[in-house]
Amino acid sequence: MDFYSMAIGLMQNTLRTATPVVLAALGCLLTDHVGMMNIGVDGMMLIGAFAAVMGSWLLGSWVLGIAVALGIGLVLGLLYGVFVIKLKSDEFIIGVALNVFAGGLTTFLLRAMTGQTGTFHAEGGLSVLPRFSLSFLDSIPVIGPLLNNNTLLVYISWLLVLACWLLIYRTPLGFWMRSAGEHPQSLRSAGKSPEKIKYLASLLCGMLACLAGAHLSMGYLSTFSENMSNSRGFIAVACVIFGRSNPPKVFLAALLFGFIDALGMRLQSVGISSNLTSIFPYVGTVLMMVLVVWRAERRKRRMSL
Repeated sequence: MDFYSMAIGLMQNTLRTATPVVLAALGCLLTDHVGMMNIGVDGMMLIGAFAAVMGSWLLGSWVLGIAVALGIGLVLGLLYGVFVIKLKSDEFIIGVALNVFAGGLTTFLLRAMTGQTGTFHAEGGLSVLPRFSLSFLDSIPVIGPLLNNNTLLVYISWLLVLACWLLIYRTPLGFWMRSAGEHPQSLRSAGKSPEKIKYLASLLCGMLACLAGAHLSMGYLSTFSENMSNSRGFIAVACVIFGRSNPPKVFLAALLFGFIDALGMRLQSVGISSNLTSIFPYVGTVLMMVLVVWRAERRKRRMSL
């Protein structure tokens, strides 16, 4: 295999591994703009992965599997909103509780519904998300091959980055969302309910996080494994912080994680231990957060001069 083919394969794996993080991060940044940092997206992602596989298995269609995951995402978003907005619970405690609950719930339901443990393998297999290939894209230099042979949710994630940016910075609803997080009393005096805006953001976050889980379990495989989210939700939160809740910047941060993860898998193929390469994404996340703190401290010093 030549260098060009290896580079294309690495970048395609980057897109594949980054997509769940992109989707979860988009949901998280919506809640961040309304004043809630939802660290429970990891649990939502895990439940979404389980719901998509079970929906596809029981209903016989990947489309219905995605629909089930989105429906579960609405329920989870509403549940999170009720605890944080209505009951005034601490958002971080609720997020941690949701992550713990998701791990236990999916493990229990996997064994109760299928009788299998660890990883679910359906007899005869399950339908996976379709991949799209257009011959004319291959003629585009450099990026052409990257645009081909990707699943539907990869392309949807790119569109959602643009949609979120337009929503937040170019629509009245986006202005209300930012006001709900920064100046809720001013928003209320203008006749808008900050609570309703926060509920909307929480619902959208739940749907996007579960959509991320659906790609995780049905994007390239068609299985569910216990705790398969593997802390990607926390990495999505780190991307939101690093990108300052700006959709394009968050997308680039998620691509960086995807590249590090894909590079680790590539290095395994040349004999480097998986015990070493598996820590690459988390080391990258820690370095990302160190950079955030360093950047904030430098900004404070500049303002004090």
